[in-house]
Amino acid sequence: MTRVLTVAVLMGGPSAEAVVSRNSAAQIIDALEQKGHLAHPVELDNRLANALAALAPDVVFPALHGPPGEDGTVQGFLEILGYCYVGSDVRGSALAMDKHVAKLICSRHGLPVLPDKVVSQGEDLEKVASTIEQTMGSSLVIKPLNQGSAIGVTPLPNGGDLVAALQSALPFGACMVEPFLIGKEVTVGVLERGHELLAHPAIEIDTEDDQWYDYDNRYTAGQSDHIIPARLDTRTLSHLQEIALTAHRALGLRDLSRADFIVADDGQIALLEVNSLPGMTPTSLYPDGAQHLGYDFAELIDFLVTQATQRPA
Repeated sequence: MTRVLTVAVLMGGPSAEAVVSRNSAAQIIDALEQKGHLAHPVELDNRLANALAALAPDVVFPALHGPPGEDGTVQGFLEILGYCYVGSDVRGSALAMDKHVAKLICSRHGLPVLPDKVVSQGEDLEKVASTIEQTMGSSLVIKPLNQGSAIGVTPLPNGGDLVAALQSALPFGACMVEPFLIGKEVTVGVLERGHELLAHPAIEIDTEDDQWYDYDNRYTAGQSDHIIPARLDTRTLSHLQEIALTAHRALGLRDLSRADFIVADDGQIALLEVNSLPGMTPTSLYPDGAQHLGYDFAELIDFLVTQATQRPA
């Protein structure tokens, strides 16, 4: 019989993705209760330490997205207080959250990433934009370094006002500019099972023509289709899985991750980023991939919390 666990599910907080976090938390709590565990929602605020002390959980599930829940800050807090928790440790979380640093590490491991330019607050944007367009061209995408859910992202596939796009992204902190690559949006999840890493099947994300997988298309039911496996040849599908596994190891991630890709029509693969705490909302990709490994959602969440309790606090 499965041991009944008291689980603190962390949610919300100051992140721009707080709403997504609470949606993930609701699904996780429901799954835990289906498996007979005692699940408690805990808000990420300045009363967190007291709330955890009062609850005395066996394990913490950070259903958090974006900083400070996904960048190692919360993970360090939990380690100092001695709690077991689901997901990557401080170092892995911090490395994966910084898109530029993560790409540098993945590149050192031979993984295919796009060139980029980091832009910080306070720079002369007119000058920066001119330099970027001279070196990368005008077909670009601008994204904050430390956000998820496509928040602050501006694609300029046909060129446009790069300065305005930078101004939109910079309120979230430093941002990154990459060439815009036209192709299929594909994702591959990874599940760590003991000393074994399992790659999910590659999932193709299909949206309406002339749209992309932005915030609304991610979290509005019916706005995107998840095609499993992706409509790619067998060799490419296997290669995407190997890249996702290598990236998980290279960044020192733990328990779970999800690697996002663009696969161009000519077969070029670009690893865009790696998520250390994939979303668990009703429209999220990671649960769909786990389903194809034989884990329904409740089984997946039960497995993750049980595995976390088997590590030393």
